[in-house]
Amino acid sequence: MKWRVVELETHDAYLNMALDEAVSEDIMNGSSPPTIRFYTWKPGAVSIGYFQSMKDEVDLDTCRELGIDCIRRWTGGGAVYHDAKREITYSLIAPASLFPKNIIKSYEMICGWIVNGLKTLGIDAVFSPVNDVLVGEKKISGSAQTRREGILLQHGTVLFDIDLATMFSVLNVSKQKISDKMIKSAEERVTSIIKQIDVDKKDVYDALLRSFTEDKDFEYGTLSMKEMFRAKELARLKYKTDKWMFSR
Repeated sequence: MKWRVVELETHDAYLNMALDEAVSEDIMNGSSPPTIRFYTWKPGAVSIGYFQSMKDEVDLDTCRELGIDCIRRWTGGGAVYHDAKREITYSLIAPASLFPKNIIKSYEMICGWIVNGLKTLGIDAVFSPVNDVLVGEKKISGSAQTRREGILLQHGTVLFDIDLATMFSVLNVSKQKISDKMIKSAEERVTSIIKQIDVDKKDVYDALLRSFTEDKDFEYGTLSMKEMFRAKELARLKYKTDKWMFSR
């Protein structure tokens, strides 16, 4: 089966999530091939898992002050701060039949491509169930997955760098003033590419691109006009609405 690979693009949070859904619909009805997409976020954003509460997880006032988007994903998992310049996000959408039925094994397979890409850069990364990639004991990548009507969607982030102060300010991790102790504690649990090696972001992207496409029959492509139209419609009518954002 031939894959479509959409090279690195930049969109706002609403269109990024809407594109995942629009592409899923077209793969479901057979009008689009299995797709691997890489993207960044502009402006930065906070995404929450499908089952989370926006008001519980996100400091909405701070997000407004900083011009940071807030979005509910249609995958599960926790709240994530997506820095506009400091991460690379991937999305994989394909028939679920191409992957193990066991959820952890499917995460291991896909996250393994991240592991392999980082290893080519000299970073000793490992998969950590359920859905993380670690360097030592520190998280460098996290992913989320959903399966609907025979289609698997998995998306996740790879941290090129991390701004912990901003992350803590936009997430409701504590109502107290952000302390040096809190940031130091997070630094013991989270890492980034540039804390491991001196490398350009493009080199990281290229390594991930090679790893995700290795041993696949693929071609570089773009999103169709139909997919873009549908995604813009979903962004407007679903992902930007209070009904979706504050549904829990």
